[in-house]
Amino acid sequence: MVAEQSSWVPEGVNVDLPSAARVYDYLLGGGHNFAADRELAERFAAALPGSRDIARLNRAFLRRAVLFMVERGVDQFLDIGSGIPTVGNVHEIAQAANPDARVVYVDNEPVAVAHSQLILAGNGRAAALQEDLRRPEAILDHPTTRELLDFDRPIGLLMVGVFHFVPDEWGPRDLLDRFRSRLAPGSHLALSHFTADTRPDEMAAMVEVMSRSKDPIHPRSRAEVEALFTGFDLVEPGVVSTADWRPVSPGDGAEGPEREQIYAGVGRLP
Repeated sequence: MVAEQSSWVPEGVNVDLPSAARVYDYLLGGGHNFAADRELAERFAAALPGSRDIARLNRAFLRRAVLFMVERGVDQFLDIGSGIPTVGNVHEIAQAANPDARVVYVDNEPVAVAHSQLILAGNGRAAALQEDLRRPEAILDHPTTRELLDFDRPIGLLMVGVFHFVPDEWGPRDLLDRFRSRLAPGSHLALSHFTADTRPDEMAAMVEVMSRSKDPIHPRSRAEVEALFTGFDLVEPGVVSTADWRPVSPGDGAEGPEREQIYAGVGRLP
């Protein structure tokens, strides 16, 4: 296979090893992915029918969660596992509602960070950095983070579609505790997460497909996802499917089983 080359591909990126960020980009209709990502995404979609709708519903939840926080006075956001920019990025959503909103994007995928930095050029209230969520302090104490975000005021912590890449041995609840311990009262957490509570056979097939990427997936039950909100007060309607979290338009929903594949919720730090 001949590796694809493009001006937006950072040096040293292995384009033959699929990544979750680029698979997600492809499922959302984006163009920042490679042949290996597209091949894996098609296997993903075959194993888990409705995958494009699942990706769309997750993205729609992100939009509603950000607007929910903005309406409650949150004007700064830390987006962990932000992925490759596509239509409806956090800074676009938040700054359309409040031009003074500030956003820090964090991802460990070089393509995601490189492209984010390109589209954020000239935006003094948003930035992107390459880091790993296993290093909360490195993210929270990064000069870019400290420059843009004021940790004495509420922050919107976004963990949308990222913690299902965290295996139990990494200590997901401990990682979230380390982020939460640095947030001011009134901060919010938005989180979404794959589950095998529905369609377990299809999910098992999808997990097998993603085991061939650099980002294996670890689905969790509703109770396990709720436990990730420890220390936060869940806002209504609690942890539900992405389609059922405060839908506001027909495009926020779906009729098939794909509506139940990802749990989502928002919590407020008292």
